Amino acid sequence: MLAQVDKLKKILETSENGAGLAATQIGLNKRFFGLKDVKTKNVYIFINPEINVTFGEKVYPMIKIEGKEEENFLEGCLSFPDYYGTVKRFLNISVCWQEIEEGRLINKTKELSGFEAIVFQHELDHLNGILFVDRVFEEGGKFYKSVGEEMKVWNVKAVVEGKL
Repeated sequence: MLAQVDKLKKILETSENGAGLAATQIGLNKRFFGLKDVKTKNVYIFINPEINVTFGEKVYPMIKIEGKEEENFLEGCLSFPDYYGTVKRFLNISVCWQEIEEGRLINKTKELSGFEAIVFQHELDHLNGILFVDRVFEEGGKFYKSVGEEMKVWNVKAVVEGKL
C-alpha cells in the first residue's frame, strides 16, 4: 500500500490546481485520499477517512475576494477539468482517519473548517462513488464551464449523463 500512497502523493504534489485526490481517481479501489495544504504544498494522506460530527447545516460556501463582493465558492475536480459548480457542504466537521507511522496504522482525529472541510468532503464523496457534478445536479446548484478566461453557464445534466 505504501507504493500506492506514494503514487497518489506524487500526482497531487505535481498538480497545479489540485487540492485533493482520491485513490479511486487514479484507478485504485482503496479508501484513502490526499489533501494538499494550499500554503505549504505538503500533501497529507487520510486512510479510511470518516466524518464523525458535522456542525451547522449544509450551505453553499461563499468566498470573499479582496476588493470584490462575496460570491459563491465554485468547486472543481481534477476528474472534470474546466467544470465548476456550487455544492452544499458543511463548513465545520470533525473527522477521523488513519495514517501510516513506522509501518503501523495510527488513528487520528481533527476538526476541519472552511476550505479544508470542503475538500475533505469532496474527496470522501469520491471514495463513496459520488462526484461533485452529481451533487450539483441533485441540489440544483449553479454549474459552469471555464472557456478561456470566461465562466459560461453549462448544463450539468449533460455532464452527469456523459455528454460533455
